[in-house]
Amino acid sequence: MDGVDSNPFADPFNDGSVTQATDTSRANNAALEDYNPFASDNNGGGGTIQPDQPSMMQSTNQPPPYDGYGSTNVKPTITPVVAPPAAPVIPGHEELLRRQEELERKAEELQRREQQLASGNYTPRQNNWPPFPKWFPINSCFYQDFSVDIPQEFQKIVKMIYYLWLFYCFVLFLNVIVALIVFATPIDGDGGAAGQIFGLAILWWVLFTPCSLCWYRPVYKAFKSDSSFNFFIFFFIMFFQACWCVVMAIGPSVGTIGWIETFSLQSNHPVGVIILMYLQAILFSVMAGASIVLLKRVHTLYRTTGASFEKAQQEFATGVMKNPGVQTAAKTAAASAVQQNFN
Repeated sequence: MDGVDSNPFADPFNDGSVTQATDTSRANNAALEDYNPFASDNNGGGGTIQPDQPSMMQSTNQPPPYDGYGSTNVKPTITPVVAPPAAPVIPGHEELLRRQEELERKAEELQRREQQLASGNYTPRQNNWPPFPKWFPINSCFYQDFSVDIPQEFQKIVKMIYYLWLFYCFVLFLNVIVALIVFATPIDGDGGAAGQIFGLAILWWVLFTPCSLCWYRPVYKAFKSDSSFNFFIFFFIMFFQACWCVVMAIGPSVGTIGWIETFSLQSNHPVGVIILMYLQAILFSVMAGASIVLLKRVHTLYRTTGASFEKAQQEFATGVMKNPGVQTAAKTAAASAVQQNFN
């Protein structure tokens, strides 16, 4: 056949395809042997290596800048500071803390007194109000110290009521002085109505000045010992006190220089006396307004102290049973009942 060598024993290296491959390999080896890496032109030898091509692949990422000796070129990651979650607001928590502080303060006071009793150094507190001198024949009536007896959060309101009580006593006394001046300085010489006012003014000053303690001392004791019973006493008496102050400010012939008496008597008195009458009516009005405002404020604080009508009843029953007179009467009644049963 055509294209197939008829001699199977011929030399295989004399084949045309083998001879062509051998010549190409020899040419490449000769080019490698003739290649000079330091020569400027290596194309003459017929080599296949291109000196213009880099022998290593260039990196596309540039190295980070040098930050100094020992630097690792690793930037620290900053973790954002997350604020802790706020504690939930519990309704009434502040009120519980306030009561806890008050109980701790009372416990410390009781512990201090017990230590004084145990050591024999306890001296009972002496009355310090009114602050009479030692040579005065009348002694002080009661002990009063706001910083010791009254909790810190109630000292302001108790002091305001104390100043209101002093102002009330001063207004009653000034009413006597102004009524005396009005009675003594009529233009036409007729001081009949002013004389009646002056007499009643003396009566109100003598009567209501000590009786005003009936609404001041209960509120002092109420805030001192958180007493529901004293709170109710204060509300009951102070309500009528505020109403009476309004009546005195109006002045409808009740023995006070109020607005009605000022308008009716100003035509029969000189200018200086009229000014005093208007001043007295203004003071009565201020007294009435302050009484109403403080009564409302005490009632608002009373609702936050935990006092109640049931506690007032318990305190009243306990106080009555501890009264020596009541105990003596109960013992006498019990003994009489036993004797009647035996008889």
